[in-house]
Amino acid sequence: MVSTLLALALLAPSQTPAMPDYDVPAFNRCLDRLGRQASGEGVNSALFDLHVRTVTPDTSVLRLLDAQPEFKTPIWDYLAGLVDDERVADGQAMLQRHVATLARVQAEYGVDPATVVAVWGVESDFGRVSGSRPLLQSLTTLSCMGRRQDFFRGELIATLQIIQAGHVAADKLVGSWAGAFGQTQFMPSTFQRIAVDFDGDGRRDLVDSVADALASTANYLDRAGWRSGEPWGIEVRLPPDFDLAVSGRTERRPLSYWVERGVAHADGRAIDPASKPSALLLPAGRNGPAFLVFKNFDAIYAYNAAESYALAIAHLSDRLRGQGGLVQAWPTDDPGLSRRQRRELQTLLLQRGHDIGEVDGIIGSNSRAAIRLEQQRLGLVENGRASQGLLRALRSPTTATAEEPAAR
Repeated sequence: MVSTLLALALLAPSQTPAMPDYDVPAFNRCLDRLGRQASGEGVNSALFDLHVRTVTPDTSVLRLLDAQPEFKTPIWDYLAGLVDDERVADGQAMLQRHVATLARVQAEYGVDPATVVAVWGVESDFGRVSGSRPLLQSLTTLSCMGRRQDFFRGELIATLQIIQAGHVAADKLVGSWAGAFGQTQFMPSTFQRIAVDFDGDGRRDLVDSVADALASTANYLDRAGWRSGEPWGIEVRLPPDFDLAVSGRTERRPLSYWVERGVAHADGRAIDPASKPSALLLPAGRNGPAFLVFKNFDAIYAYNAAESYALAIAHLSDRLRGQGGLVQAWPTDDPGLSRRQRRELQTLLLQRGHDIGEVDGIIGSNSRAAIRLEQQRLGLVENGRASQGLLRALRSPTTATAEEPAAR
């Protein structure tokens, strides 16, 4: 007897299967080449067939690979979302919860707990948000399509080696579209070089082992040149006539050079004119906060080659040590929204009928499109920026909804 569900399916009009949005023969030829390359690097053919030959390409990653940023985040917005009171409180709780592990990590690698926990917080919100794309699908797609195929083939083979060695199960390997995974977001090839088994279970597991993730991060920073006991840098004050041409992370000079030119601590205290190499960082130009950065800043920068990222880690680590915020204000009358405020903004956008997806505090393309519509209705500059001014306007009960345009 045919089941009711199946009977209904048999009676329904036949549908033509959707055509794949990629060249199937070319993709299969690529898989053949990948199989030979993986075998040559010690990957079992049965494991390759199970995890790669069964993959259906995810061509959406190609758009991410080629995407040009549509919105450049101001440094004060970037830091407001990454270093807020919520993350500082969570980070201080993590320092207490993992105090014994972090002490062992510091003894082994020389990196202080606050810096390690700051990386953990920025990379995955302490393990809460580490990406959702299956690495095998993303990396197989990128190994056969788009730019930089050689690079992604290496990452795919490293992923297979991780599975084969039993470190992380295939179904646990989810992360960013480009292949970073785990609580502190390592690329697979970086995992192969840097990850450590710190909990002693015989596996290097950055997904489910906090100890392995924290120690692996410290090992990375140590290998990048971390100097134990030294600061990452200091906030400074520049004299009015200071020559900005000497600024830049790679323009290293002894501290005495800056002292001779009138540079002081941000609170006005004199800087000890030591010979320590340092560079002047001006992330928002002359009118914003200024920093003299040392070797440890470069080690953080190596983790993710962006000065704004390194500054976020450095600033969060200072906050976790109990220090206050920056002395010099950013050159803006709207210094950005915390994650709590961003979630509130997204909730208000949803209430006004905008389809932005989940309320997660992450201002992505859908949220920015909704913001532009609200800015247009309110007669504001249409830049897609999640601002304090927009949040205040949307909190007002008289603000127009998406169905009722505001008068201009």
